[in-house]
Amino acid sequence: MALPPGFLDELRARTPLQAVIGRRVRLTKSGRNWKGCCPFHGEKTPSFYVYDDHFHCFGCGVHGDAVSFVMQSQGASFPEAVNQLAAEAGLDVPKPTPQAAEAERRRLDLHGVLEAAAAAYRRRLFLPEGARALAYLRGRGLTEETIATFGLGWSGEGRGALAAELAREEVPQAMLLAAGLMRPGDGDRPAYDLFFNRVMFPIRDRQGRTISFGGRILGDGQPKYVNGPETDVFSKRRTLFALDRAREGARAGAAVTVVEGYMDVIALHQAGFTGAVAPLGTALTEEQLALLWRLSPMPTLCFDGDGAGARAAARTVELALPHLTPGQSLRLATLPAGEDPDSLVRRNGPAGFQAVLDSARPIGEALFDLMHEGVNDLSPESRAAFRTRLLEAAGRIADKGLGSEYRSLLMDRFYASRPRTPRRGEAPTSRTIRPGSLPRPIPRPATAAAERARQLVAILLRHPRLLHDVEEAFGSLALPDWLGRLRAAILHWGSATEHLDSEGLTTHLHAIGLAAEAAQALSAVPQPLTGCAAPDAMPAEAEAGWWHFFGLMNPVRLEEEVAAAMADFARHADSAVERRLIALCAARNALRQGEMESGA
Repeated sequence: MALPPGFLDELRARTPLQAVIGRRVRLTKSGRNWKGCCPFHGEKTPSFYVYDDHFHCFGCGVHGDAVSFVMQSQGASFPEAVNQLAAEAGLDVPKPTPQAAEAERRRLDLHGVLEAAAAAYRRRLFLPEGARALAYLRGRGLTEETIATFGLGWSGEGRGALAAELAREEVPQAMLLAAGLMRPGDGDRPAYDLFFNRVMFPIRDRQGRTISFGGRILGDGQPKYVNGPETDVFSKRRTLFALDRAREGARAGAAVTVVEGYMDVIALHQAGFTGAVAPLGTALTEEQLALLWRLSPMPTLCFDGDGAGARAAARTVELALPHLTPGQSLRLATLPAGEDPDSLVRRNGPAGFQAVLDSARPIGEALFDLMHEGVNDLSPESRAAFRTRLLEAAGRIADKGLGSEYRSLLMDRFYASRPRTPRRGEAPTSRTIRPGSLPRPIPRPATAAAERARQLVAILLRHPRLLHDVEEAFGSLALPDWLGRLRAAILHWGSATEHLDSEGLTTHLHAIGLAAEAAQALSAVPQPLTGCAAPDAMPAEAEAGWWHFFGLMNPVRLEEEVAAAMADFARHADSAVERRLIALCAARNALRQGEMESGA
């Protein structure tokens, strides 16, 4: 069954995998994912996990996507599975035609051509002709392992080199043109190589297949970077550089971070920030935002600390607003003036970039400041126009509940920023805005919220047996980046292990490079840990304490959890449900009575 390029990708994107599998498997939430007992082998303990775009059983090893699940669970053929899912998604399955078959064959052939080109570029890098390019990469601090991991190469100095080399492998010129590796000639001028005298960066899709290239010129020529053109297998707006590697990093708990260029991404991966990606020379698109949110509910966008960086941040926020939900947002980080991620890591090491990530702000906090740029707070007309813009921004959020929260937040900031004009004869003070000056920045909120989040994570580090009862609520919280990395690692570990013990979790965090973050969460600085996080705390005390800190961070959600637990207890009053209900009620009652947590 030959289908046009991209049809299956669109079908998978429109098919909620959890809903398809949930018709045959009882699934429960596990962090951002779902789990249940495998339908393909008998088991009593769930080892079957459903992710955003695939399923995997850690017991029998079965693995696949929505199409393969329908085929395996229903005994359907490939065409039958595609037709069933397409009907549910409201898609018309293209009729098999010779043209469609030829298009699919050509698409598969293009992948082969691009892989052959990537191999040729890699070989040239280590030949005498690639010495300058190799020296450039080593001079930028890249190791041999990193160069090999990202498949970096050298195009050759003259035009026609690639065509001549691949001709020996019987790759016709027409395929090089279709793959975007050559440009057609003009008049009497023959077709010629797109890339020459450039360091080559393979661009790969989410499966790790080479779909195009970027090339950086050596020397002072322009343009400095060139990307391949749109082809049957490559679309700039639907691709992120290093997406395949960032998927692996995100699953291991790395923070998903968007930076500007190829070298920034590669330098960050080498420094341990394995969730880094970059757009391909253009501003972020809606399609790229969707890719990011499939990796993380709260990716961080890293911008330069100059005017151009502020404008880029504002454009991205404008693009993202309609797509924000309570479980899908962004954080904005600003680099020091004159630095990019590559230079910052080389100058200050991983700690330098980590400090940038730790200072990242959620969109809700950054939006006011971005929109306030250039506003004259002494002009009633200017403030009135600014207020209208703030309300319009909140109104662009499609989720009504979230839009209402943004509206309240922005109006609170707006009224708090109102200048006070000094009375006649009164000397201006630090609270008075002189004409022509910018308002003093409003201090960021106290660290109480961050400290509560740390205490909450500390309880789980000491008492991970709570994880399955709290993982959905845990995953809903907005956390500082370093705690977000811990959370992702904890949830990933919890979904893959049967024994939820503190020693095993600690060993896992050390093994994946998060020992420092775990130690920071358990530190007595800046505040002593609550007694609920003590290793010898009673299980009921730890559980009630966890929900207490959660309620301080999200009281509305705590009330919802209490209501759900009451309903569960009414339906099925076993000891586990009763224990959870008691812990939730204890946390809620403490909050209602105004009790404050220790050390917060």
